[in-house]
This record gives sequence, structure tokens and C-alpha cells, in this order.
Amino acid sequence: GQGGRGQGPTDNPLAALFGSMGAGGQLNPQDLGAAFQQLGQMLSYEGGPVNWELARSVARQTVAQGAQDGSRDQSVSSPERSQVEEAVRLADLWLDGVTSLPSGSGTAVAWSRAEWVEATLPVWRELVDPVAERVGAAMGDVLPQEMQGMAGPLLGMMRSMGGAMFGTQIGQAVGVLAGEVVGSTDIGLPLGPAGKAALLPQNVAALGAGLGVPEGEVRLYLALREAAHQRLFAHVPWLRSHLFGAVDGYARGIQVDTGKLEDLVGQLDPTRPEEMQEKLQQGLFQPEDTPQQKAALARLETALALVEGWVDAVVFAAAEPHLPSAGALRETLRRRRASGGPAEQTFATLIGLELRPRRLRDAARLWASLTDARGPQGRDALWAHPDMLPTADDLDDPDGFVHREQLDFSELDRMLGDAAGDEDSGQEGGQGGPRLEKGDEDEGGRGE
Repeated sequence: GQGGRGQGPTDNPLAALFGSMGAGGQLNPQDLGAAFQQLGQMLSYEGGPVNWELARSVARQTVAQGAQDGSRDQSVSSPERSQVEEAVRLADLWLDGVTSLPSGSGTAVAWSRAEWVEATLPVWRELVDPVAERVGAAMGDVLPQEMQGMAGPLLGMMRSMGGAMFGTQIGQAVGVLAGEVVGSTDIGLPLGPAGKAALLPQNVAALGAGLGVPEGEVRLYLALREAAHQRLFAHVPWLRSHLFGAVDGYARGIQVDTGKLEDLVGQLDPTRPEEMQEKLQQGLFQPEDTPQQKAALARLETALALVEGWVDAVVFAAAEPHLPSAGALRETLRRRRASGGPAEQTFATLIGLELRPRRLRDAARLWASLTDARGPQGRDALWAHPDMLPTADDLDDPDGFVHREQLDFSELDRMLGDAAGDEDSGQEGGQGGPRLEKGDEDEGGRGE
């Protein structure tokens, strides 16, 4: 039978196995084969907190089953690849006129959904492992004292099952997300390989289908967004570790609900893994009420809002003179970003965290005001160091921030000029970013 939520046999290998053997004696060899394969992966697993091989397999199967709108994954055609390359080339040309950050896109790539899964899994691993590790450690802690001595095999089995459950959940979320995303930076984090501006032609076409806007304009606007993100992540060296550090800081502060976990361990029945799956789906995390978590969450939300707000403001400035639909596309993408999709909700349950820039509009307003007051170079100079960026309070009062005398821009220009002089004397036209790399050594150098 089919689940009510339209998710196929990848939901749960054991449930699929027993389901395909039962179901009134009807045996589906295809389901059974997939279930046995996943069961083997699940029981033989001895790795970290997430079974990533299983996650990859589930994500690929989820993609193969088709997106929420029923569309199937398609290979990228040669004309589509050319269209993406041309759109990114033109986008970079337009962005040169509105930002002092140079291009961060060494190459432009067109991906199918399956290719997006393969390209982004290493970064998902970086994001999810810290959270899964906390849950895994907590699972060992809640075993009753009298069981600790004989817990070796049981713990091993629980680790395998926990790794498989997390792997299945992540795989499902990443597979569904592959049907929604249009590039590698949709959630505001750099999910793909550095220096690659990526678009998914099939999803770009689906997003533009109901808008009444020429497909070429939609593609160009999305290429502008992808290329703008790439500029930030390429030339603000501390930004990636700042964002990922906030996710990690949040994960370290997670309080695992030991009551729920004790129930889970007490009811551990290898023949009924769907119950364990449901418990995981309900979330094992208590609400973020520790000061450490509140600080990490505020840091992450503000940083995401500043990234997305900068991209929003810069892309609109670049697009408006050329694309009649720039205003409509901007509003569509703002609404899309604010509401989040089903995969984002799954991720929120798994990691206890929403990757959503709640204050995107406030941040975009602040960056636009800075552009008016200081010009693109003065605006972009704020990315030189995290301490110079607007805070959450500044988003409440953008005008106050823009006109505050605390920031001595002439002194800033002098410092940046010195930094640029040091850089130019060491390397001419090299890989280093623009004159915005003050603080590189003390921040970016610590990235794990």
C-alpha cells in the first residue's frame, strides 16, 4: 500500500520490508529488493551518528520517485547548459556595476536534481553531524544503570538504528528539497562546491511556469541571485565559518528530551521501527531556552538575514535597469523564502532549527539605505569583519545605523587601503578577494 503522505517505500526500510511481505500476500519484488538493500546498509553500518550511505541512497530514490508536483527528474540538455552558462555570464556583468565584490563564480553549472543531491551531501553532513552526535550520545546516557554493563551489543544496535533513522530522515529531506531548489544557495548557506554557480533548469522552469514572466527573465534573475551569493562566499573569507559556527553553536546547546528518549529506548522493538521513526519525526529536542542557544540562534538568524538582504538589494539594483519583471520576481522570491517548503520543515524537526531569514525585508532596506548614503563600496566594506556588520538591534533602526557617527568611514578606508597595499605587494591579480579581507586571519582561519 501507499502511505497517505505520498512517500514511497524509502520511508523506512524495515517497515517497507515487512509491508511488502504482508499486504494480503501480495509481494512487490521491486519494493522488496529496495527494502532488503537498505536493511543490509542499515544493519552493517558501523560509522558516525548518521548513516550517510543510506541517506544518499534514500535521497536518490526520493528524487527518482518524482517531486511533490509529480514531475520526474530530467537530465540536463546541451541547450539548457548553454543557457545557464550565458545567464551566469550576463549576471556577473550586471553585478559588476552594483557591487565592489568581484565575481565568485569560476564556473557555471547546470544540474539535474540527482546531481544537486550528489553535489550538496558533503555540506549537509557538516551541518547535521553535530546534532546527530548529541542525540547519539544522549541515547547511551539514558540506558538504565543495570544495563550499562551489558550494553555493548544493544548500544551497537541502537547506534545502527539511530544512524539509519537519521540517514533516512536526512535522505528524505534532501531528496524532497532537490525537487524545490533552483540553485546551490537557496537556503542562504553555500551548499555546493566553492566557486560553482549552479542552476537546476527543470526547477527554474517550474518556478517560472505560473508567473507570466518570460522564461529567460526568470533564469537571469535566479542567475543573479546565485552569482551574488557566490561573490559573498568567495570574497568574505570569514562568512562561511561564521554561519556554520552558528549552526554548530546551536547544536552544542541542544537539550535532548531525555523523557522522550527513555520512552524510545524502553520501547525499542526492532520489528517496529516505524514507531522509532515517528518519535524522531516528532522531534527529541526541547525548545531553545538556554542562553547559549538563544545567542547562537540570534546570531544565525541575523547573519542569514544580512546575507539574504544584501543579495536581495544588490540583485534588484542589478536587474531593475534590464528586466521589466524585476519587481515582481523580487516579491515572488521574498515570499517563497519566507514561507519555506516541506523539506525545510523536515530539516527544522531534525535539527531543531529553521534556516529562515525572518528579517530579510528589514535587512534589504538597511543595505539599500547604506547604498544611498555610502555607495556600493562603503556598503560592501562592512563585510570586512563580522564586528562591523549591523546587529539585530540595527535592523530595528536602519536609519540610525546608516547615519551613526560611531563608524568612522574615512578611518575604515585608510585601514582597507593599507590592507590592499599589503596584499598587492604580495600577489598581483591572484586569488585573494577584494580589499575586504581585514580580519581574515583571526576569523576565517579557525574554520574546522
